[in-house]
Amino acid sequence: MSKEIRVLEPVAVWNKFADLNAVPRPSKKEERVIAFMLAFGESLGLETFKDEVGNVIVRKPATAGMEDRKMVTLQSHLDMVHQKNNDTNFDFDTQGIDMFIDGDWVKAKGTTLGADNGLGVATIMALLESKEIPHPALEALFTIDEETGMTGAMGLKGGVLQGEILLNLDTEEDDEIGIGCAGGVDVTAKRTYGEKSIPRGVVPYKIIVSGLQGGHSGMDIHRGLGNANKIMNRILYHCSKDLNIRISEINGGSLRNAIPRESYTILIVDKAHTALFEKEIQDLATIIKEELKVMEPNLSVEITSAKKPKKIVGLRSQEKLFKTIYAAHNGVYRMSAAIPGLVETSNNLARVKVKDGKMEIACLTRSSVNSSKNDLADALTATFEMAGMEVSLSGEYPGWNPNPDSGILKVLEAKYETLFNEKPNVAACHAGLECGILGNNYPDMDMISFGPTIKGAHSPDERVSISSVQKYWKFVLEILKDSPKK
Repeated sequence: MSKEIRVLEPVAVWNKFADLNAVPRPSKKEERVIAFMLAFGESLGLETFKDEVGNVIVRKPATAGMEDRKMVTLQSHLDMVHQKNNDTNFDFDTQGIDMFIDGDWVKAKGTTLGADNGLGVATIMALLESKEIPHPALEALFTIDEETGMTGAMGLKGGVLQGEILLNLDTEEDDEIGIGCAGGVDVTAKRTYGEKSIPRGVVPYKIIVSGLQGGHSGMDIHRGLGNANKIMNRILYHCSKDLNIRISEINGGSLRNAIPRESYTILIVDKAHTALFEKEIQDLATIIKEELKVMEPNLSVEITSAKKPKKIVGLRSQEKLFKTIYAAHNGVYRMSAAIPGLVETSNNLARVKVKDGKMEIACLTRSSVNSSKNDLADALTATFEMAGMEVSLSGEYPGWNPNPDSGILKVLEAKYETLFNEKPNVAACHAGLECGILGNNYPDMDMISFGPTIKGAHSPDERVSISSVQKYWKFVLEILKDSPKK
């Protein structure tokens, strides 16, 4: 890890971020970072405890003269999305993130950076540790498993928190003040299939789709980025119409909340058709690259030789799979009529896996309108069921309904204008924030979300602006200094 990170301003924040990024913290494997955070709070002599699901809460009394202010709950999540480039040798379970500076950006070498939401966690740690920053009574809430189910927020019971105002530090544009977000539901389709023996006179191939940007399946879904699963299926569908290809294995995408960047397929082709097959792949790749050349200039479609597989997918099952993936909606489903420019409903066709007699398709469907989310989930369910797949819906979480009359919103708007001589962008986002879930058990808590500028979240291109962190830190300090009275 570069020592240069630790001398960036604000030093207190960057040092805590470097400390945090030395701790492996994949979603659903947060034992080490929970222990790290408990030890941190206890080392400061502050009230520190863990709730029954693993969230960590730390409380710090108000500084002198600030005792008459409302308690502020500062909230960020401990886990991070783990994505790496195929050519990067890295073990997220054992290694800390390797960071470096590139101009105004802090990046990671071939992996996600963890700025989402590590910068928020580091900010709270710096505030808890400081002996000089004026602030009201603070309550730090470090949630777990935000990225793969929000189970930490959902498991937090009413009556645990004491704050009257919640500052969620998980927004990714430094001029934005978040007042709402989308809810989501996981849509998973599975089925078994009969495997067939390999016929004679065939040649095995491997097709690899790679080089895509990937990104956050909520915040980036409107950008027209390539989806590796959709691209791969388009290639396979058209080749299957013209040539007798038979697949043995498909492995595409990874996490539901990441737009899939890579996919590969193992298949066989009749020896007599190999030249036609290779030409068709090249022709299709040329067409797709031309369509996506602006957003995906590094898209690669590669054909290589492969080891002959032991079995292939039955022909009828293969046909149903290709048609189902082609028909399944991916991307923006509906734009918001209430908030211009906001994606209301979308789906990320995140994962396709076919191997050893089993196939699975995994999606994350998002919407700020619950009925629209259900509508798209029903459409996907119907599509997958027509292919004989069993569909399950899980991990559902609510959206956060905007409150334009929020008291803390008025405070932040005025403070932002005074500090930066411009109006902030008050908006709802098409990502899942924990505010909507927390609001179920804490309906009277006034909530707001903001943060530094982070680009490429949920992908190895994730980066955070150094100057933006400085701006954001200044904003945080001023908000706390002038926080509302009781």
